[in-house]
Amino acid sequence: MTAVRNRTLLRANPIDHWVITLGRRRTVGSAGDGVELDVPPSVPYVSSLGRELVSQRSRDERLQLYLPRDSFRELAPVLDAAQAQALDTPLGRLLGDYIGLLERSFVDLEPADMPRLTNAVRAMVLACTGPSSDRLDVATSQINLTRREKVRQFIDRNLREPELDAALLCREIGMSRTQLYRLVHDDGGVARYIRQRRLLRAYADLSDASNSASINAIADALCFEDASSFSRAFKQEFGLNPRDVRAAAVAGQTLRIKPDEPSSEMPSTLRECLLRF
Repeated sequence: MTAVRNRTLLRANPIDHWVITLGRRRTVGSAGDGVELDVPPSVPYVSSLGRELVSQRSRDERLQLYLPRDSFRELAPVLDAAQAQALDTPLGRLLGDYIGLLERSFVDLEPADMPRLTNAVRAMVLACTGPSSDRLDVATSQINLTRREKVRQFIDRNLREPELDAALLCREIGMSRTQLYRLVHDDGGVARYIRQRRLLRAYADLSDASNSASINAIADALCFEDASSFSRAFKQEFGLNPRDVRAAAVAGQTLRIKPDEPSSEMPSTLRECLLRF
């Protein structure tokens, strides 16, 4: 696929918003004045609708964050300097993860959250595209939330992997042990957090009436040592026995689980994060 924004279109449609694009495929092209575009998959890049741009990709599978210049004037020096550049740095890739977090979080936001969201996005984009100690400090809560979400997603994709541990997480995500332990400190550490995610998956499997796997099979698939240790951990986490949850699902009922205890000073959702802006 080829997308073209040439001089004729610029004259006919003088919108000059910035666009931060996160593609799932390699993107190549040109941005005028001899600037070439070559962006790897899953790496964000900045473009301006006020400039010429030709981009090509094998499939049209992208997330795009549009930033109106009137609302984000402070970003002008940083984003204009980054025009058509692949943000292929740890913070640049983190910005790509943040755009994905925005997409998933919109369903939970209210109209009253929008002014805070504007400020939060401004802080995050500045921190990731033109990092400085002050900018990173302002965006700390969002940076931590985005990293934590990346950890959660990786864990959830690998719950049935027996070797899932801190070393694997650090290696696959590109994070130091210090960063990782800081992110999950309030969850009781890495092993405790992994176990919690496995228990949540077990609860979902047991609550699914169409899932015919036995309790022992579910526990074994999620890497618990044996049925007894699984039942103890399940009861401790939810205040219910696995058999009770399975029986309720078969009967078409929903059991109320024990509410989580308030803990972390670190926000666990984007909406909690916005309260700091």
